[in-house]
This record gives sequence, C-alpha cells and structure tokens, in this order.
Amino acid sequence: MHDPQTGWSWFEDRTADAGGGAPNGDDMATAMLAARCFSTNDGEALLEYLRSLTTARVLGPDASDTMLRHLEGQRQLIAYLNLLIARGRTGVAAQTKLERTEP
Repeated sequence: MHDPQTGWSWFEDRTADAGGGAPNGDDMATAMLAARCFSTNDGEALLEYLRSLTTARVLGPDASDTMLRHLEGQRQLIAYLNLLIARGRTGVAAQTKLERTEP
C-alpha cells in the first residue's frame, strides 16, 4: 500500500490494492456523489466552466514553469473529477487509470 501523502501515489488507482475491477465501496460512493452533483443543468454548467478554465486554456510561450505546473495540476483535478463522474454514472470503473506521460 502506498503512503497517500507522498509523491503521486495518492492519485494511483486504489482498485489495484483491492484486486482490480470495480472501485471499492467508498470509492463508488464518492463516484456516485460526484455523478449526482454534476447531473443537473447547473452542475453541467459549472463543470463546463471549470473545463474552460483548465483543459481549454492555453498558455503562451512566455509562461513560467510555475504557471505551467499550476495549470497542469488544475487539469489533472478536472480529469479526476470527470473520471469520478463517469464511474458514478455507469456504476463501474469507466477507466482504471489516468494516463500520464513519463519523462
């Protein structure tokens, strides 16, 4: 088991520790909560606004390393939220891991 306070391990798929497959009960409850929160017109509008601030945003060539890292962190959060929503709507693991590029 990974220490949730170190590195990227907090973001790894926790279903792997439970033998793979569907998320465990706590994860599924959280996923269903996210799906309910963003199922209304207001929730969809808010999620679209958050996407416009993150995934649809492009920084110019003069962006600092700090700005790029900050925006990438925001994008990762929105990607995780989208994953939770998808899991909650389908009732199963829609995607087991988020892809990230290794240096």
